[in-house]
Amino acid sequence: MVRTVKEDKALVYEDWKACIVPFVESAQLDPSDFTLDQYFAAKSLISSRSFQIDDYYGFGMVPLADLFNHKTDAEDVHFTSVSSHSDSDTDSSENIENRIDDHPDGDSLCQIQNESTVTSPEGDLSAADDTFSSNTEILEMIMVRDVKAGSEVFNTYGSMGNAALLHRYGFTEPDNPYNIVNIDLELVLQWSSSLFSSRHTRSRLSLWKRLHVSEFPNQQIDYFEISSDGEPEVELLKLISIILLPEKAYNEFDRSKVALTSNKKGIAWSEITERNKRLLLTESVRGGLLSLADIRERCYGLSSVEDDVEALEACPVTERKLYHSLVLRISERRILEKLRVYASVGSARVRSLGVCNGSTMRKKLQKR
Repeated sequence: MVRTVKEDKALVYEDWKACIVPFVESAQLDPSDFTLDQYFAAKSLISSRSFQIDDYYGFGMVPLADLFNHKTDAEDVHFTSVSSHSDSDTDSSENIENRIDDHPDGDSLCQIQNESTVTSPEGDLSAADDTFSSNTEILEMIMVRDVKAGSEVFNTYGSMGNAALLHRYGFTEPDNPYNIVNIDLELVLQWSSSLFSSRHTRSRLSLWKRLHVSEFPNQQIDYFEISSDGEPEVELLKLISIILLPEKAYNEFDRSKVALTSNKKGIAWSEITERNKRLLLTESVRGGLLSLADIRERCYGLSSVEDDVEALEACPVTERKLYHSLVLRISERRILEKLRVYASVGSARVRSLGVCNGSTMRKKLQKR
């Protein structure tokens, strides 16, 4: 997270230097009104409060709409824009009042509307009236579920895990189903170098990259995602498999691009996908996953998951940064526990076990 924020700041600085500084000089503006700190502040407001309206507008900042808090997969409102050229968006004030009259109790209001005039370059804002001109569009705030009077109304900022929510918006959600853990390519190479020579690691990495580029020419991988269920993405399994191949098998594979799977059958490398990736779960690959889980776990320091849970329970409400950091740490470490189970007993068993804390998970693994 710290590294990502540093990278963000570097990119924002480049934008300021390339765009803002020349603009201030050419327009002969006061540089003190356009400092780097002020640009950071403005950029933070936009990035933390803008959201995707729809395919037409893309991302934007919407007055009043940014008052709504986020709830994953449980939003009460949805924002969209409708072209005034269609028949569905010609609501006048009378039509809106009629719809409100249909719901006098106010508890199950199906639709409320925020209307704003948007003019094209050739349009004239002063010409806009209650009937809306042909250049006017309506931004609708639509209730998608009933909300009781007095209850908070939620929007959604998208389907994001806690790391993305904390990075962009500054908060987390407990039991977020979109949580993931990233295992950097650097950590995989670190693990490989602890077992094999540098030459071995470089040659295996080179082959994996060639194969990956042949399938996905425009995709570069710097890290691998572990899903909330503890399942690693197929490219991580592929890389581990190549690293662990004995020299003879590696040379044969390099010539034929046919992998020997856990079923002792050959399969074309390009045919191994997310659906059938379990074919790669040989005993040695499972061991590699367990080792990588341990290496990734060390990134959190010496404290255990139980220590983090106790710290979260004792965290004052006012310590928002500490609270959300602990929520993120705990959610990621529990995914790593599921990764260990996945490597040991398979993905189907992971789902049946559900979310367990570190000590419970280790006891279950020891029994098996």
